[in-house]
Amino acid sequence: MTSTVEFTLPAELEAHEPPEARGLDRDGVRLLVSRCGSGEQSHHRFTELPDLLAPGDVLVVNNSGTMPAAVPVAGTEAAVHFSTEQSDGTWLVEVRRSTGRTGQRLPLVGGGSVRLLEPYSQGRLWVSDVDTAGLPTVSAYLMRHGQPIRYDYVPRPWALPYYQTVFATHPGSAEMPSAARPFTDHLVTRLVSAGVLVVPITLHTGVASAEAHERPYPERYQVGASTARVVNAAKESGNWVIGVGTTAVRALESAVGSCGLVHPARGWTDLVITPERGVRVVDGLLTGFHEPRASHLDLLAAVAGRESLAAGYAEAVRERYLWHEFGDVNLLLP
Repeated sequence: MTSTVEFTLPAELEAHEPPEARGLDRDGVRLLVSRCGSGEQSHHRFTELPDLLAPGDVLVVNNSGTMPAAVPVAGTEAAVHFSTEQSDGTWLVEVRRSTGRTGQRLPLVGGGSVRLLEPYSQGRLWVSDVDTAGLPTVSAYLMRHGQPIRYDYVPRPWALPYYQTVFATHPGSAEMPSAARPFTDHLVTRLVSAGVLVVPITLHTGVASAEAHERPYPERYQVGASTARVVNAAKESGNWVIGVGTTAVRALESAVGSCGLVHPARGWTDLVITPERGVRVVDGLLTGFHEPRASHLDLLAAVAGRESLAAGYAEAVRERYLWHEFGDVNLLLP
């Protein structure tokens, strides 16, 4: 648990449904811009993003697609959240609205099941075997029988497209890399026309927990050669490199060599970014608003500094920005 930023989140500032259900386009959400170091903030709509960046600046986006990773336990109100496939073929899963025990087999809808092998993370995540009821992969089983993961602040289910970003081309995330949700085809076209470069990384996110506030655990990622080349060129020319979401920052910073250059990389990253560790490549960050004591706030503070981050969050609460994956967004600039 982190004390990087302490604040109280009023319940009415939780976004309970997608902006489309509130009469907005995806890119019509609010955008709070915080200037790191100066403590200054300004208020915008997300559609103004191209005007806030300069030709040659780089946006690094996560192209991981969201899986329908929540599957009901047959005959109960419980559910299993599929988080991360391990290198040995087992899966990390979370049992929601119930408890589990070692060796327990949980029957799932559609005839599948999971067997809990051993605890993985503070008794919340389990290493598990999965029976896919004859389907060739766990991903295929989830696509047929799963639902997008949602938490109590989202009272009704929404279809999977509401949990995908415009960049989602590689399915594999348990939860949406939501910082990129406000992007639309039209906005990306405007950015590219203005000379802003948009390059991908892949990082498949596991489940988060509104209750546990755990540190990030290892996740699969890939940074391609073309992305590394564009980022290094931007740094050399003095342009900004902006991570779109904490996932993009984690992947990019995991690919930095000892010389400070980004190299093509793939595999598993266990990097935890804190203010003490700092960032080596990223200049700014576009991200959603994170709940009090969330470990993500440490990464934000590494980019923005603790004082600037605290000032920005105080402003966001005061001006009634909306939190969570369907809420507003925050741009941290140098």
